[in-house]
Amino acid sequence: MSARAEPRVFDEWGWLRRAPLVLVSPRMVLEGLRDDSDEAARTRSEAVLALVLLSGIASVLWTPVAGRILNDVALDWLDVAVWAFIGGGFYAVAFYFAGGLILQWLARAGGWISYRQARHLLAFAAAPVALSLFLVWPVRLAVYGEAVFRTGGSDRGAGNWAFASVELLFAAWSLALLLLGLRVLLSNSSSSAGGIS
Repeated sequence: MSARAEPRVFDEWGWLRRAPLVLVSPRMVLEGLRDDSDEAARTRSEAVLALVLLSGIASVLWTPVAGRILNDVALDWLDVAVWAFIGGGFYAVAFYFAGGLILQWLARAGGWISYRQARHLLAFAAAPVALSLFLVWPVRLAVYGEAVFRTGGSDRGAGNWAFASVELLFAAWSLALLLLGLRVLLSNSSSSAGGIS
């Protein structure tokens, strides 16, 4: 009898409900990425899409373009929201596919993970950045308003550095989740490779 339990496959709603748990019980969620079957990947796809899109939007809001988008007087908050969604989507796609390829290549030093596992790991590791969209940005907008999206506004100086520092903490948290996920996935690949003769 094997002491190692097989990971459970969740349905789409189960993965959507469990996606936020990567923030508090990451090992449980990341162990679910070990199952790389088409069925398991399909059930994770909606959670992956949500995490990638939200983290893309949060990331694009920190770009220099975001800091001057309202300099054009013809634009308003709706334009910012549409720009953030579309720009975040493009950023998310590039991050997901190119980042997954780079992560799979880098993981070769410690073992092997599939390209799909690398992409899904990136998505779940990006959960803290996605969370910052709901925790950091509402506070930043409440404090500075539309100055966040204008050049030379009141959002410069120590206050802005404080918000940027908090955002960097979320990015560091994501990096920690990525490293933990790699450890979880690579320990599975090395133990399964060790059993093959």
